[in-house]
Amino acid sequence: MSQELTPEQIKHILQGIAIPPQPQVMVDLQMEQCSPKCTAESIAALISQDVGLSGAILKTVNSPFFKLTNKITSITQAVSLMGINSVVNLVNAQSIKGALSDEEIIALGAFWDTAMEVAMTAAVVAKQVGYNSPDEAYTLGLVHNCGIPLLASKFDNYPTVLQEAYHREDTLITDTENELINTNHAVVGYYVSRSWNLPPYISEAIHEHHHVTQQFMENSSNSQLKTLLSILKMAEHISGLHKTLGGCSIDYEWDQVKEAILIHIGLSDYDYEGMIEHIQELGLGTQS
Repeated sequence: MSQELTPEQIKHILQGIAIPPQPQVMVDLQMEQCSPKCTAESIAALISQDVGLSGAILKTVNSPFFKLTNKITSITQAVSLMGINSVVNLVNAQSIKGALSDEEIIALGAFWDTAMEVAMTAAVVAKQVGYNSPDEAYTLGLVHNCGIPLLASKFDNYPTVLQEAYHREDTLITDTENELINTNHAVVGYYVSRSWNLPPYISEAIHEHHHVTQQFMENSSNSQLKTLLSILKMAEHISGLHKTLGGCSIDYEWDQVKEAILIHIGLSDYDYEGMIEHIQELGLGTQS
């Protein structure tokens, strides 16, 4: 049974770090609200396309107000628990907070596009490798780079820094960011995900998603974390994130982690290529 949130509760929940929502998604949500056929499922499907809105919904449903025993990672489940009225009120509050200039919308275009692409690809990969929660993989794929727009808003040169990081063959992406701006998007994303009340293992995956080699070298590393990181890195590579976000024709990071990931997941090169073909048949991914 859904619980109605008051305006005061929504204002309290939204305090702190916020990632602006995509204007087009907000327009689509406004239209959906006015439709006589509006359902929790249709609202959830639209919210699932946006990092900021998804984060706000998950933060809300995982807050003490709902007193849930386990953390929620499924947007559809979150919307169902909150109810349409509370979700619509929260979305409208985000709309007021998230007004963007034309320049900001253009600058965030690549981030929004890649977040959705990686999320959908991660869900398909999760199903293909038998992971028990494709929704969880989707959410991780959607939000794992949530630190990027926040750093872009703080550092005017951040897009250049990010591309420099992707072009360095023998240096971790986050190490390059640390060198050039004294922080990195994985650390920022970790704290954002914590503020959204996501499960600790999702936050840890966000924190470690550019330290995959180290995770696989440590025998003590959590098997679930390795699997989530494996799904995420495959989704990133298949989506061509190194091209669209990093502006680099070669995915140096994937070259370093591919063997360990395929061994952990139990895929041969032939199986992996077959999975790529299947994903591309679904209209996802790019030639990497």
